[in-house]
Amino acid sequence: MIEIKVPTVGESINEVTLLKWTKKDGEWVERDEVIAELESEKATFEVNAEQAGILTTVGKEGDTLNIGDVLAKIDETAAKPEGQPVAKEAPAAAPVAKNEAPVTSVSNDVKATPVASAIIADKKVDPSSIKATGAGGKIVKHDVLEALSNPGKKSLAPGGELFSRNVRQEKMSNLRKTISKRLVEAKNTTAMLTTFNEVDMTRIMDVRKQYKDKFKEIHGVNLGFMSFFAKACAIALGEWPSVNAYIDGDQLIYHDYADISIAVSTPRGLTVPVMRNVESLSMADVEKKVVELAGKARDSKLTADELQGGTFTITNGGVFGSLMSTPIINIPQSAILGMHKIQERPMAINGQVVIRPMMYLALSYDHRIIDGRESVSFLVRVKELLENPELLLFGKDPVKTLLEV
Repeated sequence: MIEIKVPTVGESINEVTLLKWTKKDGEWVERDEVIAELESEKATFEVNAEQAGILTTVGKEGDTLNIGDVLAKIDETAAKPEGQPVAKEAPAAAPVAKNEAPVTSVSNDVKATPVASAIIADKKVDPSSIKATGAGGKIVKHDVLEALSNPGKKSLAPGGELFSRNVRQEKMSNLRKTISKRLVEAKNTTAMLTTFNEVDMTRIMDVRKQYKDKFKEIHGVNLGFMSFFAKACAIALGEWPSVNAYIDGDQLIYHDYADISIAVSTPRGLTVPVMRNVESLSMADVEKKVVELAGKARDSKLTADELQGGTFTITNGGVFGSLMSTPIINIPQSAILGMHKIQERPMAINGQVVIRPMMYLALSYDHRIIDGRESVSFLVRVKELLENPELLLFGKDPVKTLLEV
């Protein structure tokens, strides 16, 4: 019998939470097959079977386990059961005649009677607003009519009752505890200020429109905004090194590289994976890294190394519709750039009012190490680089370089 123990996942981490079993107790597992998902205070990770055999689970989902605790056991001497069940393919749906429409467009995930489904589709009722009273949690006709009789009235809980006074209690995850602790620490230990500016996104949007198809054809990834912002920040960080530094005791630690963290929102909380040496990456390299890290964050595949060591952070609240915000510093870093929603606004250009796609930028910074002049100059430089994408090539105006002025 082999014991599978909770692995060491990083310095100073003493315990983890068992999120879920991906294999059941008594089930046959193959070597290296994922058997469970654990969550530390920094990230979630998977545990694999060290040998093939019959699995015996020890912990329960939701349990807090110490590093080194026995998580499960595998009987590697057991014979593999014959006739392992194979997932059956769903029978092919009968073809629909060209002059016929499906009865309903209600998702297959919604359990409802045919009549109820037809009413839901016809009246465009949100199934989550309907309290199911049918057998096995199925929505029946009466349930839909009841929901329709109370337009604009909806319980906060899916399928809940109107005028509910129910209170739910949920254990805070290790990741959420860490986020909470670090945000309070950032607020209490830094002299944080925020400076604002705005950038005209016309040129970047034109470049993307012109080259997006060719870029994807050659590099296999979409040309997004993050590569422009990451490269602009990398150039500006080189010119204003205090923005790329942090305080360690009575020492100032400067970095001759730009390891830029990107804030990624996941169902379990905010994670901030790091892109290493952005100053040395191409635009395509940045876009590929963004896709890789964002995918790992959503699938809980980030390693401890990918979450540590950033020198500067970019967060994009614009994807959620934020027009302006004051992002909080990701300690021990000294600054964070907040991107926001692109919104068309009337702008005065050369004495004329024109409509331009504008984005507010916010730079929160630690005033202990970064002075007002440096923070404002950094943000102005980022604005300049974004509004003139050709400057991203080597940071200088080609004409001014030619004329040596």
